[in-house]
Amino acid sequence: MKQTDFRKLLITGQIFTQEKYCCATKVRLWVGCFRQFGQTRWQYENGVKDPSLLDPTTWLVDEVGLDRPGNSEVQMDLFLSYGTNVPLYPKFQEFFRKYHPPSLIVWGKNDFIFPAAGTAPYARDLKDVETHLLDTGHFALETHCDETAEHMERFLLRRLSA
Repeated sequence: MKQTDFRKLLITGQIFTQEKYCCATKVRLWVGCFRQFGQTRWQYENGVKDPSLLDPTTWLVDEVGLDRPGNSEVQMDLFLSYGTNVPLYPKFQEFFRKYHPPSLIVWGKNDFIFPAAGTAPYARDLKDVETHLLDTGHFALETHCDETAEHMERFLLRRLSA
């Protein structure tokens, strides 16, 4: 397997579908990949059209927190717990279909970690949903803060005046 293929498996979580690795090994590989310097920065820069809009302080501060002693174990526990979310999706969807809370989704359309296709189920399950896909990556607020705030303000004003 090429290094880029393996990196994609790690980043997308598809490593968990590879039967040749046990669960603990998969998580350790995934966390180990993200613990390499540069991966935190990659999460901020990937999918961003103009990286000059990013403040390097963001990923450097994140890195300091991630580098704390014992944090790798915490990250592994967190990644292992992600699998517990999927069985809850039908309950979330049932709640959305029953109560239809007004919802605003502002999402980076170039987000590799949570791809834009992830917005589709909300449109299916909610009657009052407004979705905006911004031309950016995972940390949309870092490059599109003002635009996101404008979407929020318009969304809230429309609902409060109704």
